[in-house]
Amino acid sequence: MEKILEVKNIEKYYGTKTNLSKAIDNISFEVDQKEFVGIMGASGSGKTTLLNCISTIDKVTAGNIIINGQDITRLKGNKLNKFRREELGFIFQDFNLLDTLTAYENIALALTIQKVNVKEIDKKVSNIAEKLGITDILKKYPYQVSGGQKQRIASARAIITNPKLVLADEPTRSFRF
Repeated sequence: MEKILEVKNIEKYYGTKTNLSKAIDNISFEVDQKEFVGIMGASGSGKTTLLNCISTIDKVTAGNIIINGQDITRLKGNKLNKFRREELGFIFQDFNLLDTLTAYENIALALTIQKVNVKEIDKKVSNIAEKLGITDILKKYPYQVSGGQKQRIASARAIITNPKLVLADEPTRSFRF
């Protein structure tokens, strides 16, 4: 099977020379296409930092991250923005929905940024909303829906552009078991 993600000897440091913290210490692994991988560890062990580096939210201090054959640690500016917009989907711990936008608008935002035409946006949002069982809440704002519905809106936004890689940071954290 073809590799979609290669993480090679990455390290991530925060702080200054006098107060340096190592968040990621020489991590390497590979993920094949269509493979699901879970990252587990204690609170503060670097899971979110690792995902932030893979998703280009954060930059590694050392090492390389290769997604779909592209070394993202070498991308900058518009090339990095284009890569993030077209290749990645991300589901945040706290959803990161925009409170001033409806569920429909939050989902459509990813396509709007890609300059997809309005008719295609309507079609794609309707399709993904139907698959995730949220068609009845598309006109509601995030504060008007439950945590589970927010999670489905965030998931729809992450996958609507058909990204090569979807990253989810504690996607079930807000659920009560």
